[in-house]
Amino acid sequence: MSNPVNTSSHHRLPPRLAAGALTLLLTACATAQHPNKTRDAAAYNVQLGIAYMNQGELARAKDKLDRAVTQDPENADVRSARAMLFQRMGDTAKADAEFRAALRLAPQDPKVVNNYAVYLCQNGRTDEGVKRFLEAARNPLYLTPEVAYTNAGVCLRAAKRDEEARTDFTRALQVRPSFAEAAFQLADLEFRRGELTSAHTLIDAFNGTYSATPDLLLLGVRVARAQGDRAAAQRYARRLQLDFPDTDQARALAALDHNPG
Repeated sequence: MSNPVNTSSHHRLPPRLAAGALTLLLTACATAQHPNKTRDAAAYNVQLGIAYMNQGELARAKDKLDRAVTQDPENADVRSARAMLFQRMGDTAKADAEFRAALRLAPQDPKVVNNYAVYLCQNGRTDEGVKRFLEAARNPLYLTPEVAYTNAGVCLRAAKRDEEARTDFTRALQVRPSFAEAAFQLADLEFRRGELTSAHTLIDAFNGTYSATPDLLLLGVRVARAQGDRAAAQRYARRLQLDFPDTDQARALAALDHNPG
């Protein structure tokens, strides 16, 4: 997700989690699959609607998606896009109805299942959301099951169910060991639970094998400092400053250096 999203008061997603891991896979259908001109027009309007949503222009997005549903009401992509729009507009009843319509039309489409699961978790419906994520992850048509497993873990972390979350992050890394978001989430979970050695080992192993990310490097600094390992902290900090100087994480490091307490 591109912005933090507030959920119910009992299951509020931490901002970094909402922003970094719950991943929407909302895409418009390819026009080549629909030779019918009306369906082509609907697909194009979905693309425009999603683009307007991404720009925060919800009125324009609604106009395009209203046209799309008139042109092709039995299209799951149209219904998923409208569901996300209604969610952005704060109309959860209509969002839920549109998601259910999409699932009725394409019950085996992992994109539709994943998007509905994101919606459920953002609205505090943890068990339903996790069930849908795992359903998507186990779908042989889903090309990125590591995303669904990571999303399930994020949803569980938001509900303070850390042990279950750890299991899903581990599953994600078993599927794709190079998936940095799962590595970050698992290391961050260990760090916040005081398992500093485990967190440090995970970060070192990942960065030694795959491409480092700003998130993992900044977390490495924090873990090493908590351990009193100045050399490791300096190594991570230097790499973050050199490789990712213009990132939010580099700026966060600078703020951390100015306010170490």
